[in-house]
Amino acid sequence: MSRIQNTLSALAQKSRKGLIPFITAGDPAPELTVPLMHALVAGGADIIELGVPFSDPMADGPVIQRASERALANGVGTRHVLQFVKEFRETNQTTPVVLMGYANPIEHMGTSKFIEAAKQAGVDGVLVVDYPPEECQEFAASMKEKALDPIFLLAPTSTDERIEQVGKIASGYVYYVSLKGVTGSGHLDLEAVSKKMPEIKKHVQVPVGVGFGIRDGATAKAIASVSDAVVIGSRIIQELENTPRENAVQAVQSFISGIRKALDE
Repeated sequence: MSRIQNTLSALAQKSRKGLIPFITAGDPAPELTVPLMHALVAGGADIIELGVPFSDPMADGPVIQRASERALANGVGTRHVLQFVKEFRETNQTTPVVLMGYANPIEHMGTSKFIEAAKQAGVDGVLVVDYPPEECQEFAASMKEKALDPIFLLAPTSTDERIEQVGKIASGYVYYVSLKGVTGSGHLDLEAVSKKMPEIKKHVQVPVGVGFGIRDGATAKAIASVSDAVVIGSRIIQELENTPRENAVQAVQSFISGIRKALDE
């Protein structure tokens, strides 16, 4: 079993829900990325999603777009992201790390070279926003050969056919986007999420994490009641935007601690 599968399985055995925070690598500064990753773990994160900066992040709202722009302005690219993971692994061998990004930087590096580099760095899974399941069986198979989990997105608009396709090749977990639209937008509709879950679980055997629209302990706890894990991103980026850089690491740890506490209550 992969590190992601082990982590989520252990949580399920304890009837606990997974906490999966997202930050963009290189934002607000490259030297803060690894300390922020450690702060997320100290605050109670079970898995870290690390965003790979990209110039046209189409699924991301303005908050995460700004984070990508800042990271790119800081000169951070895919190879730097892999180096951050490698540094994180020097002192943390247990917390899974998922890279989240877009196809262009991966294909620019070359998919086989990227997968090998990700494995060597200590990455556990990769979520490529613009890789639909029907177009990336080969990529998913190559990932699994290296014991990496290909993570896929599902949405409120996903058909039974699409859910079934994802169920066949996904491993680790599936990320269910709770809202129509981009990250950080809209109002969370718990009833709609809970209605969609049985449709997903019919075809998907791996745990389901839910993200988009989760902003605080109350929304996190509500979503955890109908899912296996909670994904939170834009709200963390806002915390970084509103905090002086010298206090950023502590602020993020404190914020995630609050979410963890709410999930465990």
